[in-house]
Amino acid sequence: MSILEVLHFPDERLRIKALPVEKINADIKKITSDMLETMYDENGIGLAATQVNIQKRIVVIDLSEEKTEPLILINPEITKLEGKETMREGCLSVPDYYDTVERAENIVFNYKTLEDELVTLEIDGLLAVCVQHEIDHLDGKLFIDYLSPLKRQRLKKKLEKLEKLDNKIL
Repeated sequence: MSILEVLHFPDERLRIKALPVEKINADIKKITSDMLETMYDENGIGLAATQVNIQKRIVVIDLSEEKTEPLILINPEITKLEGKETMREGCLSVPDYYDTVERAENIVFNYKTLEDELVTLEIDGLLAVCVQHEIDHLDGKLFIDYLSPLKRQRLKKKLEKLEKLDNKIL
C-alpha cells in the first residue's frame, strides 16, 4: 500500500469527470487499498479517486471511530434523492475550510463491490451526505460549488495566497 497525493482546489484536475470501472481486477483492488491508506493518513471519512488524480469511478468511505469499517464503492450511482438537510462539510481537497451545504436527506444508490456484486442501499444522515459529496467529486464537482460565487472566489484567493507562501518557504 502507498499514500497518494491528494489534489487541492483550485487544481483543474479535480474538475475531470471520472470514467466507469470496466473490470474489477488486481489493479482496482490496489487503487482502493491505496485510497483507504491515504484517506486514513489524511484523517478523512471519504475519498474519491479523482481527488488522487485517478479518473475512475471509485469511492472509499469509513465513518467508524476506529477506522475499521471501510465501504468501497465501484461505479456508485444515485437513483433517488428525497428531502433536504443542511450539514457542515469539509473536504480533503479544500483543506481547513468548512461550510454549510444543503443536500438530499435520504438517498437510494447502487454500486459494485470488489467482488463484483451489485448492491443497492437506502441511506440517510452522515453516510448519505458523504456518498453525495464523493459522487460529486467523480462528476468534477466540489462542495464549494454549492456556495455563493463570492464565497468561492474569496476561498480561491485565500488558497492561492497560501500556496504562494508555501512555495516561498520551500
